[in-house]
Amino acid sequence: MVSTHDDELARLREERLSNLQKQAENHAREQLEAEEQAHSEELQKEQLSENMKVILTPEARERLARLELSRPELTHEVRQQLSELSASDRIATPVSDQSLKNILASLDSKRRDSTIRRI
Repeated sequence: MVSTHDDELARLREERLSNLQKQAENHAREQLEAEEQAHSEELQKEQLSENMKVILTPEARERLARLELSRPELTHEVRQQLSELSASDRIATPVSDQSLKNILASLDSKRRDSTIRRI
């Protein structure tokens, strides 16, 4: 009776150890995938920044950098679109500050303006 109890205890320990090893492997795999994704996103950001040096004038790059402080998601979207347009030769490069203002204004006009009226 004691030996069957010891055998079951040993089996339970082995199962628990096996489960812990699988969890550790899964965690390590997930962490590696997250690091790889972060690295690829960083490379993409660097590539976009390099493209902006060719596509935009210095004044336009400054404007985009200032905009990034307040609206980073819009800035990222504009950079991607400018990069795609430049790659397909659908936009004249370098894009001036005034042209960038017009592009940003057209994107901003698509946003719905909300006003508060007093009744």
